[in-house]
Amino acid sequence: MAFRPLPARAPAVLLREAKPLKALFSQAQRLAHLQCLLESQLQPAAREHCHVASWREGSLLLIVTDGHWATRLRYQQKRLQRQLQALEEFSSLTRILFKVQPPTVQSGAAGHSMDLSSQAAESIQATAEGISDPKLRAALERLAAHAKARE
Repeated sequence: MAFRPLPARAPAVLLREAKPLKALFSQAQRLAHLQCLLESQLQPAAREHCHVASWREGSLLLIVTDGHWATRLRYQQKRLQRQLQALEEFSSLTRILFKVQPPTVQSGAAGHSMDLSSQAAESIQATAEGISDPKLRAALERLAAHAKARE
């Protein structure tokens, strides 16, 4: 008896028919809409640092990228709450909670680039020639080769 996979279906069909996916998709759309409403009330500099995490039972949970922005938003909390309550979606808003959560990927830490000048490469190569340990010598020669590959 051979395994026969189910025929592929279009993503739109899956979202309409599969109940868990449909619920997840509608929740994501709802959060995206709430995020747009929140951003309309935030100052432009704060928009990239503040995201809607959840909205239920009159409580709005916002994720903030660092403590600095959390403090700034806490100072503006009353004003922000009044402005959001004026919107129909947030009419039952009773409190705003802030949670600090740094971004998971740092923008500068994605890849390490090694800039090695040709003079530094020559110096490392000359040092490698005077080393008797074969593993250390090979490591230094690989390091010196990085400058040659870039030029």
